[in-house]
Amino acid sequence: MNNQNQNNNKGNRKMPRMNFTWIYIVIAIGLGYLFFAGGDADSSNAASKSVTYTVFKQYVELGYANKIVANKDDGSVRMYVKPERIRDVFKVGVEQTGKQPFVQAEYPSADKLDEFISAQQELGNFKGELSYKRSNDTFMQVFWNIFPLLLIVFVWIFIMRRMGGGGGVGGMGSIFNVGRSRAQLVEKGGENESKITFKDVAGQASAKQEVQEIVEFLKNPQKFTDLGGKIPKGALLVGPPGTGKTLLAKAVAGEADVPFFSMSGSDFVEMFVGVGASRVRDLFRQAKEKAPCIIFIDEIDAVGRARGNNAMMGGNDERESTLNQLLTEMDGFGTNSGVIIMAATNRADILDKALLRAGRFDRQIHVDLPDLNERKEVFKVHLKPIKIDSSLDIDLLARQTPGFSGADIANVCNEAALIAARHGKQSVGKEDFIAAVDRIVGGLEKKTKVMTEEEKRTIALHEAGHATISWNLQYANPLIKVTIVPRGRALGAAWYLPEERQITTKEQMLDEMCATLGGRAAEELFTGHISSGAMNDLERVTKQAYGMIAYMGMSDSLPNLCYYNQNEYAWQRPYSEATAKEIDEEVKRMIAEQYERAKKLLLEKREGHAALADLLVEREVIYAEDVEKIFGKRPWVSRTEELLDMENESQPAEEPTEQQPEQQPEENES
Repeated sequence: MNNQNQNNNKGNRKMPRMNFTWIYIVIAIGLGYLFFAGGDADSSNAASKSVTYTVFKQYVELGYANKIVANKDDGSVRMYVKPERIRDVFKVGVEQTGKQPFVQAEYPSADKLDEFISAQQELGNFKGELSYKRSNDTFMQVFWNIFPLLLIVFVWIFIMRRMGGGGGVGGMGSIFNVGRSRAQLVEKGGENESKITFKDVAGQASAKQEVQEIVEFLKNPQKFTDLGGKIPKGALLVGPPGTGKTLLAKAVAGEADVPFFSMSGSDFVEMFVGVGASRVRDLFRQAKEKAPCIIFIDEIDAVGRARGNNAMMGGNDERESTLNQLLTEMDGFGTNSGVIIMAATNRADILDKALLRAGRFDRQIHVDLPDLNERKEVFKVHLKPIKIDSSLDIDLLARQTPGFSGADIANVCNEAALIAARHGKQSVGKEDFIAAVDRIVGGLEKKTKVMTEEEKRTIALHEAGHATISWNLQYANPLIKVTIVPRGRALGAAWYLPEERQITTKEQMLDEMCATLGGRAAEELFTGHISSGAMNDLERVTKQAYGMIAYMGMSDSLPNLCYYNQNEYAWQRPYSEATAKEIDEEVKRMIAEQYERAKKLLLEKREGHAALADLLVEREVIYAEDVEKIFGKRPWVSRTEELLDMENESQPAEEPTEQQPEQQPEENES
């Protein structure tokens, strides 16, 4: 019972936290009171009246004055009125004016005032005395002496509080919290507990396996230590943007039974010298107290960029000192037993080599763009909260989104739901997803853009040239659909199904280059002139040709040579001017050969190309089935189509025929 009372008393003794804002308010009120209440106490509640010096003299001559007080500082004189004459001066009684009302005037000089008062005293009009006084300016003198110092102190406190994030005890602790770590702590059962688990991460089987092993090591370390294994010190997630690096880290936080510190690389770097290094020390100090635990640093390239490569003079010493402290904490003389570092970046090529060595980041986990099967898994995850139509074919969606990251697929699903809602549908169907892919890849459809018949015919010939060449070349990407409806900044577009190759041969690249030049070749052959519509095609072809010759060694005159320079701060090219000229000549020759090849193929398929262009002018959108009716079935089957056919054959045939891709043109026409 006594212990319970003591506990209750302790709870009742909790005092509110001291806040300096109230102190500032009390000081301001006190200064205001002293400033405005610095006058005479006896006249503060009395009535007053300002008159001219002439009227003042008339009142004195009439014998109204009871007492006269002159102020030498401001040149004013007060005449206190006799009680019996108050009504004559103020037209009201004593009850309204108070006991000592006065009139105030400005006197010309002290000599003239003395002379006038002496004369009135001799005449008997004024029987009192004339007194002089000075203003009570002691407070103002003290105030103006200390006000600049107070202003400097208040401004300094304000800046330090803002710099420290406004935290700290009593509002002043933030001055000393500048070097404190801003890492977010995630714990089981805590306020910031992560709800994401490995089940929410689709695809990336190898990456999940490696991070799952880290979590399992923390949960059951004896399983590994019995065999002599040691816990890895660090894991670096590397991959393009949107592939799920941060999502994997969140899944680790959701699965692990240990504390998880999450922080961005940019949180270490500040404009104040030494703050970044101090935050690194504080982060590892907290981690050691919570060990075993995991530290996750997102976008580590903000602080881990290679030292000494800054092209600017001097470099950023604060960033380098932060990196040095991070390297020391990760593998210095001190031990970080039970602390695992995880980091994510999409620019691993610019990281400092000391950061990537074994003992700091023991593992580099590559999180690549998902392949066909992984995209199907990602679609299944993002389609769970969406009301989809029963006829939706996920295989078709996965095929039509090559090169899409997990974030892109999430965007496709959301965009499809918005399109379906915009049209008042009860569920999201295949045509909504196709429209969403077109919207993301090509941009917003602009059916209201005005074009002349000649422009429309030229665009149709251009796009039909792409379709004709790609259909009749073995290694060109299979065609899905062609449109001359403007999207984004493009006046027309052709959608393909790229093969997901691990390596690409020279013949495959040349076929793709020839298909890309088919639009410009069709313009020149069948209109007699060329237009600006092929600018994007020419840009892609030029980049591809330079890459083949300068980087991949696919040139006849410069075989097996790579002039790629990994140093992004290099000021000169790794080849001579003569070699640069030869590279330019090789690029011109390669592009010219493929251009002539495209024109020759178009002349051979002149009738089919013309029919395809006419169909485009008539319908504006055509599909692979329409091209197949004109040119016949394509004799080559892509690797992507082979893999998908093999997978469909291994599954039971229980899907209705309306789910097949062949229904796509009719549904879009309706």
